[in-house]
Amino acid sequence: MADYPESLIKSLFQKVKAYPRFSKGEIEKFCWMAVHEHKHGVLPSEYDIREIDEDLYLQLLQESKSKIL
Repeated sequence: MADYPESLIKSLFQKVKAYPRFSKGEIEKFCWMAVHEHKHGVLPSEYDIREIDEDLYLQLLQESKSKIL
C-alpha cells in the first residue's frame, strides 16, 4: 500500500468534514468523494464510475474514522 504525505491526508480530511450534509454514518461515501475530487478535479456525478486511488481512499478512511468515530 502506498504511503501518502500526512499533509495530503489532513487536507482531504478537512475537505471531508466541510462537505454539505456531512454525516458520520456515511464516512465511506464522503471519503470516496474527497479522493475522487482530488484525482479528477470535480465531485463525482450520480453514476460516476471513474476509478479512484484505492490506497489513498483507504488511508483517508482510516484517518477519518480514528478522528471522528
